Amino acid sequence: MRKIAACSIFFAFLILAISAPAFGQVAVSVRFGPPALPVYVQPVCPGDGYMWTPGYWAWDDVDGDYYWVPGTWVEPPEVGLFWTPGWWGWGGDAFIFHEGYWGPTVGFYGGINYGFGFFGVGFVGGHWDGGHFFYNRAVANVNVNIVHNVYNERVTNETVNRVSFNGGNGGLTARPTPQEEAAANERHIPPVGAQTQQVQAARENRDLRASVNHGKPPIAATPRPGAFTDHEVVKAKEAGAPYTPPADRGATAARADANAGASANAGAPAKAIVHPRDLPPAERPTAPNSGNADLDKKYQQQQDKLMAQQQQERQKLQQQQDKEHQQLAKQKADDQRTQQLEQKHQQQTQQMAQRHTQEQQDLQRRQAPPAPRESEGRPR
Repeated sequence: MRKIAACSIFFAFLILAISAPAFGQVAVSVRFGPPALPVYVQPVCPGDGYMWTPGYWAWDDVDGDYYWVPGTWVEPPEVGLFWTPGWWGWGGDAFIFHEGYWGPTVGFYGGINYGFGFFGVGFVGGHWDGGHFFYNRAVANVNVNIVHNVYNERVTNETVNRVSFNGGNGGLTARPTPQEEAAANERHIPPVGAQTQQVQAARENRDLRASVNHGKPPIAATPRPGAFTDHEVVKAKEAGAPYTPPADRGATAARADANAGASANAGAPAKAIVHPRDLPPAERPTAPNSGNADLDKKYQQQQDKLMAQQQQERQKLQQQQDKEHQQLAKQKADDQRTQQLEQKHQQQTQQMAQRHTQEQQDLQRRQAPPAPRESEGRPR
């Protein structure tokens, strides 16, 4: 019953968060910039077709802290697509994160030197040819015994700083090139499920918090998404610059909303939930302990199966909503239509969260041991 009560409390939190004002163009923003990019080496490419997605600092509203999302090799959603990294930029009163995306050409990513082919403008780590990706060994770490589509083209990189944001005090001053502006209007695909899992795993790892590692994360890059314990995990050699988190970092965080008045609501939750990616990571139920090892194993398999199914549903709904946003952007929809779509997405997310909580509760009830029967010889 304690597990069921915990699920009920968790669901109540979701409802409160989802019910917050969250319509229009919403972005998480922070009053102070992220730490410098750490110094690390690129793990070996795991196989043909994988593309490098550099690590970056993300923000957690709950803890009021930046955390490092390790760089990793990812299979693109389609042949011919490139990854444009996300980036932090000064929005006038706070730093705003611009999420990365897949597209036919690399767009603007703040002029930030992420390394390994992403030196501030475009990408020189490889190119597509005849449906195959060819890797530039001058900047990409590939094993030629595994990957045969390679070439060697020396790249001159004059950028020596490790600044991780554009604009603001101490930030870069890069502006989009005409080619990058054109790329912004091309077809985009949001991060794939493997990338979302990488972010979730990073958020749950306390050692990746900037306040803990001071800009030198113990897991700087992974050979594959989610492989945080793999023997090929790469540690940061050093922090890009000394970092001390502000003492009032939680108080200086801000939520940016294009709708007037949203940021003035001081009583609003830390982060409004509109899309599945806004939901907190799913909490794993307590391991079954009925006293019967075989039965507990069966129960654990049921729990794992349900969690995997619910995670797939989260990803599927997020992809569907992202696609609808892209279609609306192509149509250059007005604010009213955008708000209506956000309301629809918020309702979908709320219904999914409620259904998932109910499914977890139902499963735990079925797994709960039966209540002891009263003795038949008890005096009446």
